[in-house]
Amino acid sequence: MTTVNDSTANGADLTNEEIFAAHEGGKLAVGVTSQLATPRDLSIAYTPGVAQVSRAIASDVTLADRYTWTQQLVAVVSDGTAVLGLGDIGPRASLPVMEGKSALFKSFAGLNSIPLVLDTTDVDEIVETLVRLRPSFGAVNLEDIAAPRCFELERRLIEALDCPVMHDDQHGTAVVVLAALRNACKVIGRELSGLRVVISGAGAAGVACAKILHTAGVGEIVVLDSRGVIHSGRDGLTPIKRELLGFTNPRDVSGGIADALRGADVLVGVSAGQIPEELVATMAADSVVFALSNPDPEIHPDVAGRHAAVVATGRSDFPNQINNVLAFPGIFKGALDAGARKITDRMKVAAAEAIAAVAADDLAADYIVPSPLDPRVAPEVTAAVAEAAKEDGVA
Repeated sequence: MTTVNDSTANGADLTNEEIFAAHEGGKLAVGVTSQLATPRDLSIAYTPGVAQVSRAIASDVTLADRYTWTQQLVAVVSDGTAVLGLGDIGPRASLPVMEGKSALFKSFAGLNSIPLVLDTTDVDEIVETLVRLRPSFGAVNLEDIAAPRCFELERRLIEALDCPVMHDDQHGTAVVVLAALRNACKVIGRELSGLRVVISGAGAAGVACAKILHTAGVGEIVVLDSRGVIHSGRDGLTPIKRELLGFTNPRDVSGGIADALRGADVLVGVSAGQIPEELVATMAADSVVFALSNPDPEIHPDVAGRHAAVVATGRSDFPNQINNVLAFPGIFKGALDAGARKITDRMKVAAAEAIAAVAADDLAADYIVPSPLDPRVAPEVTAAVAEAAKEDGVA
């Protein structure tokens, strides 16, 4: 029996045999909601009855939301350039991940979704493809698309499409990080406004985390990329990193991770780099460490726990799993239920607050976010996001 050492669930080793068996033939199938047992059933679901529905939609295209699955269908779109920790493995190899994402949409929010992996990395071509496919879906979940193209692609699609678009690697991660940090603050008796936060990683997740934490009122945020702290004296910064300087690093810290972490209250790790224990030891008392790289956290949670009051990872075999599945099913369900044209910052913050609230009654250092399997999460996020969409006037 072959085991996969870095694939664990609840501490149990998984085997290659069971993993591949579960994926054989794919993880998705099309279900039928109309009965098709008699000639009359066929006449209603297909010809001639279906022609009446098509004529009605041709006269009033808004009826497609009611009489087709479009308004509850999410397109899960990837070009396979930044898949999990595997990197640029291409569209075909990314498809099992996209199928898994679709399975999560259905299981946690009751949403239909369809994986679309595109054999191009050209932003213009991807935008054109999705614009032409727009009549077939109600929302777009971008997935596993490499930075910095992911920023431009999301922006272009939001401008081009009249439906919700979200790059989950950015915003799903950021929403759950904010939820976890809100509850971690309650555990350690701090306010967001008084925190010094260090974000290690300036890719899709790191940039989105910086933006949502700033929106939520975090006092100070310092972001690092592979060259060190992003500060005003750095040359060669991308437009996205220059944008970050508009609201991060107010003390203009320079140097590396050691300089950034000294005296910091929070570390958010969203890079593949390892962080030595001795640097975490220099953080402030009652610090918070979110080591989110998978499968290998930036610092092992047991080691981080020697110095930090609250520790979280992205893994299911340690306490406090910060996982996107807490966010994206309810965010898209809420947006679609509200008929939202886009997903706003207010909707994302509302999602974070709803996730945090589910865990609020049982808060502890090892329980700052609910389990991804908690059935309360998606309905609460859905309701909060739908209400926020109405408040923002995008419903």
